[in-house]
Amino acid sequence: MTVKDLQPQLVFSIFDEITKVPRPSKKEGKIRQYLLDFAAKHGIDVKTDEIGNVVMSRPATPGHEQAPTVILQAHMDMVCESNDKSFDFENNPITTIVDGDWLRADGTTLGADNGIGMAAALAALVDKDLVHGPLEALFTVDEETGLTGANNLGDGMITGTILLNLDSEDDAEIFVGCAGGVDTTCVFNYHRSYAPKDFLYFKVNIEKGQGGHSGGDIHLGRANANKLLARYLYGLTLEHEISVADIDGGNLRNAIPRAAYCVFGIHTDHKEKVITALNNFIADVQNEYRDIEPTLEISIESVDTPDFTIDAVTSLNLIRALYSAPHGVISMSRDLEGLVETSTNLASVKMLENNQILVTTSQRSSVESRKWDIARQVEALFELAGAKVTHGDGYPGWAPNLKSPIMEIARDAYKELYDVTPAIKAIHAGLECGLFLEKYPGLDMVSFGPTLRNVHSPSEMMYIPAVERFWQQLRLTLTKVADLKK
Repeated sequence: MTVKDLQPQLVFSIFDEITKVPRPSKKEGKIRQYLLDFAAKHGIDVKTDEIGNVVMSRPATPGHEQAPTVILQAHMDMVCESNDKSFDFENNPITTIVDGDWLRADGTTLGADNGIGMAAALAALVDKDLVHGPLEALFTVDEETGLTGANNLGDGMITGTILLNLDSEDDAEIFVGCAGGVDTTCVFNYHRSYAPKDFLYFKVNIEKGQGGHSGGDIHLGRANANKLLARYLYGLTLEHEISVADIDGGNLRNAIPRAAYCVFGIHTDHKEKVITALNNFIADVQNEYRDIEPTLEISIESVDTPDFTIDAVTSLNLIRALYSAPHGVISMSRDLEGLVETSTNLASVKMLENNQILVTTSQRSSVESRKWDIARQVEALFELAGAKVTHGDGYPGWAPNLKSPIMEIARDAYKELYDVTPAIKAIHAGLECGLFLEKYPGLDMVSFGPTLRNVHSPSEMMYIPAVERFWQQLRLTLTKVADLKK
């Protein structure tokens, strides 16, 4: 069975087309052209703004012209993670696999985040049997790496008063709030030193972790490869002098790092101690994460002497900072049971060409003051270690409105269809809704979607039966709004 054969066929046939279009963050040109071609093919009004967002419009079903205009919103870009480092996300399509009741990709992220939201919005625009009021479909750019599209939405692009964000990941749940976030970057400047000749050099690899979304999965306690790497290296520094030549870990600010490595040297007299320490470390990690990280691998190999290493002071400061940097859940909400309030993700470590090392972290909180509190704790730590620290502009949270009319309509639609009252929740992940609310304070918003698992990782998958429920909930919600008056 192929994706196009799945039900609802209209939604899955469009999703199948989307998976064939490359769409990395900040490189949405091909998917934007797909949207423009889709609009032209179906005679749909379309416009774009300067940043690259796309809005399509469909007039109301006859007799429902006085209903409020509903905005269907999804983002164009996808997180690009692969088990094969040579996979070219800028040119290659995603290969999809129907695996029982689940849809996944072949060793890469699936892109259901947020390709399925795009597909549902486009399906609503062309569904001839759907009864609806005026519709607008807003497709934003660069949600995953900076919320750039939502942050720079052009004036007059949308006119609706109700917004359905189609970027949630749990069936039978409706989200009415989300965390705000801010990225913190820390830059170490180092001097090159000649690699000591009486040292032996090794490459320690940590790979095949579960990873996942740094908001939605942060409470699961999965391993952070950067933290594990720093833990092993710090343990060595307690007894030995080591010389770091290369270090790399993680990729995206909003993904829990699945892999990291370090090339380092140690005096020839201590070769056996390196291996012994690693074996002990592996045993500890396997015990700690035995039910959480079934595929995690840690290994070490001998390598040639590098041309240079990082100067000793910076090397030690970097290791200490990475080891002591906070990661994971900082606090839980006192207002909504089970909701993470504040967290931080030690996202990536990258060596740059100009003798610099860039450490990227991402902080989230549903409480603005707590968001900045944890960001400044990260700042203080890395400044003590000698790094230059800067914060991004960040994005606001979306405060829950438990009296939202559209929340009640979407909830009632699901209950009417499936005799289940969906849970009303807030999400620790960041959604674009907070930014839309800043620009359009009168918007009434909710977010819902089908069940996705392991997003932002090559293990991403989508529960096929939930897509049918998501689609029917969306259709009935739009039909109920069509019976309202502005």
